[in-house]
Amino acid sequence: MALLWSCFLAFPARAQQQPQPEDPEDEKQIGLWLDQGISTNLSPNKSLDMEFHERLDEGASNLFEYFVQGGVAFRLRPWFTLIPIYRYQRFPGNPAIAYENRLQLNLTVSTSRGAWKPILRTLIEGRFPDDRPASARLRFRPGVEYTLPLRTAWRPVVVVSNEFFIVPWNNPFANGGSSFTQNRFQVGVRMQIASSVSVRPYFLVQSVNLPAGWDTNDIIGISLGFKISRKVK
Repeated sequence: MALLWSCFLAFPARAQQQPQPEDPEDEKQIGLWLDQGISTNLSPNKSLDMEFHERLDEGASNLFEYFVQGGVAFRLRPWFTLIPIYRYQRFPGNPAIAYENRLQLNLTVSTSRGAWKPILRTLIEGRFPDDRPASARLRFRPGVEYTLPLRTAWRPVVVVSNEFFIVPWNNPFANGGSSFTQNRFQVGVRMQIASSVSVRPYFLVQSVNLPAGWDTNDIIGISLGFKISRKVK
């Protein structure tokens, strides 16, 4: 009788131990990412930046994520930019998580060396997903831009970067047991098609650290950038 009672008590505790869901931003199979950015100058060293993103996976047949974010970019030095950002994110069709609020701090350091421009972006994130505990994440993205020496009015720029995702404390999503949860390598070419419009097609490889091991998927992306110039007194 005591054995049966102990099994009865253990059953609810075991039932409560639900497996953690995967991070809803994890890509599956071949993906298509669409990005649109709009920047409006507020002063010589300050601008309002808005971005819109759509993420499709499973051979670009499934819209699994879209989000909008905005912030004010402060160019505190010629080589240093700081951007506090708010992001609102939706995950259509995800049974575990419907939306996420995110607070970000973008710290970007860059310098020009002729045709070369090394860049280091550090992104500090506070994530507040639907029905999951809040968490913090650090993202480090070293990269380099190279302006092609072509005799054209607007020279194409090759952009290469690799981004490391670190969750230093509590992680509410399924992972491989390491704080290193994700890696994104990308290469693309940014082309100016008008004085205020640029396009950057890119190829990205996303690797995610899951309990079963690293899952890697390929992504084709198209990024559009718009600059709205206004007279600033």
